[in-house]
Amino acid sequence: MKQRMPSEIKFLAFILAALAFLCLPALFAFAGADELPRTARSDAAYAQNAPSLRDALQADGLDLGQPVYLRITKQPAELTAYVAAADGAYHAFRTWPVCSVSGELGPKTREGDGQAPEGFYTVTPAAMNPASRYHLSFNLGFPNAHDRALGHTGSFLMVHGACVSVGCFAMTDAGIAEIWTLMQAAFDGGQAAVPVHTFPFPMTQENLQRHAGEAPATFWQSLAPAWETFEATARVPLISAQGGVYMVRAAQ
Repeated sequence: MKQRMPSEIKFLAFILAALAFLCLPALFAFAGADELPRTARSDAAYAQNAPSLRDALQADGLDLGQPVYLRITKQPAELTAYVAAADGAYHAFRTWPVCSVSGELGPKTREGDGQAPEGFYTVTPAAMNPASRYHLSFNLGFPNAHDRALGHTGSFLMVHGACVSVGCFAMTDAGIAEIWTLMQAAFDGGQAAVPVHTFPFPMTQENLQRHAGEAPATFWQSLAPAWETFEATARVPLISAQGGVYMVRAAQ
C-alpha cells in the first residue's frame, strides 16, 4: 500500500522548491566569488560605454582596463575615478556628481542612522551587483575592520544608480554605468579589488581647520594622511586598521 507523505515533510519540500526557484537566477548571475557577475543589463552598459571611455582615456594617455581608484567626497558631493598609467601613477580621469547622499557629515556608526560611510573600503568582483533595483551597484563592504573594531553596524551600503539614497551614494544611471564599465574593465585586466575612499570633504588643512570644532574632527584627522599621501605620490596608500585606528603607509 502506498504510504502518505507527512504534511510537515510536504510543507518543507514545498519551501525548498520555492527557494530553489527564486534563487536560481541569482545563482546564475552571481556564480563564482572571484568572478564579475554579469547580466544583460550590465553587458549592455559595458557595450554602450566602453568605446567612448576607451577613446577618452587614450586622449589622456591612459588605457581602459588599467587599475582604477575611486574617491568620494560628501561636500562637494562628487565621485572621481582615477586610472593608473603605465608607470603606476594614478591620474584623475572623470568626476561625476553624487546626486543623493544620506545623512550629514560624519561617519556611519549604527544600522539605521541614515549616514553614508566615511573611510577606506575595497570592492571585489563579488561585491558588484548587475541586477540591482537601482540600475547597477556595488557594495562598499561596510563595516570594514576599522568599523567593526569600533562596534559600528550597518549593511548593504552601496554606490548605485537611480539617484535616490538611504545611507548610500546614489549616482545617475548614466554615471553608474560609466563607473561600472571602468571597474569591469579593470577587473578583466587583472585588478583584484578596487579601492574606494570616502571623505566628508577634501582633506586640506584649510578644510580641517574649518571643521575643527565639530564632533567628528578627531576621526577626520585620522583620514587626512591617506588623502595627503595620495596627493603627494599619485599612488593609492596602503591602509590597515589596528584597534580601531587607521594606519596609512605610502605604496612602494
